[in-house]
This record gives sequence, C-alpha cells and structure tokens, in this order.
Amino acid sequence: MSDVTRILTAIEQGDAKSTDELQPVVYNELRRMAAHKMASEPAGHTLQPTALVHEAWLQLVAPPNQSWQNRAHFFGAAAEAMRRILIARARRKHAQRRGAVHLDVDEIEIASPAPDDQLLALNEALDRFAVIEPQQAELVKLRYFVGLTIEEAAEVLGISEATAKRWWAYARAWLFHEIKASPD
Repeated sequence: MSDVTRILTAIEQGDAKSTDELQPVVYNELRRMAAHKMASEPAGHTLQPTALVHEAWLQLVAPPNQSWQNRAHFFGAAAEAMRRILIARARRKHAQRRGAVHLDVDEIEIASPAPDDQLLALNEALDRFAVIEPQQAELVKLRYFVGLTIEEAAEVLGISEATAKRWWAYARAWLFHEIKASPD
C-alpha cells in the first residue's frame, strides 16, 4: 500500500491528523508530475510547474468534505484538474485566433507540451473518447496531462501493464483518427 493510499484510508476512517500528512506527500508527487509535464516548455513560458500544482491542489481540496477512495481515485482527479487548467489556459490563448488544427500522434507518446490549438483538438477528441471508453480516457489523462509512465498509470488504475499498453495503443489510434477526421 502506498503512503497516499494509507493516508487516504486513515482519513476515511476519521483520523483528522492524517489530513495534515497528506498534503506534503501528495504535493511532492504532483510537483514531480508537473515538472515532468512542463520540462519541455520554452524558456519564459507563462505557466510553471509550481503554478500548475498549486492550481490543481486548490481544485482538489476546494470541495468541502471531499473524500478519496484510493490512490487511483486521487490521481485520476489530479489528472483531470491539470487537464482542465491546461485546457482553460489554451482556450484563453486560442480565443483571439483561429486556424487549422493538426496533431501528430507521436506527440501523444509522452507528456510533452503542445501548441494550444493541438491541445484543444486533443481535449475535444478526448471528451468524445471518454463517452465510449471512460477507463481508456483516464489512462490518456494520466499519461498525457500528468506525465505518468505506462507502469505508473497502470498502477494508479489498478490494471496490468499489458492492459495499459493495449489501452494506450487503442486510445492513440482512436484519438489520431478522430482528430484527423474533425474539421479544421
């Protein structure tokens, strides 16, 4: 059992002291993920890993009496929070301009920054994908928006690495096809 799962279990059982213990453990993991996600950003980029983590943390702890079932539930919510932050940022920047949206499927292989129009196209396709394949969409969020490896994402989702690899291959192909088929 990971430290996060142990702490979440203690909180669920009413141990108020464990709440104080959760923040440093989770914050460090989120910071590592955000740093990985933002490592390829150009110098002077407006969103730094620390800012991404802070915004995500605020979204995670803002709902009163929020409870987390386990590590997978927490990091799934963290992936969604980071995704929403990055998408909102991209939408703001993209609001003033319009243009063709193209996404190279190889850019989805690792968590790497993408131009805003590509990020928006991916987000829209991912929303459609989540309707038909919610678990596979969670894998994409963990890989792309949080920067987890296949192994880490499989652990968070409670699936085997082989299953994660199959889901990842399917999701990449589906998203690539969906993005290419969408009107520019």
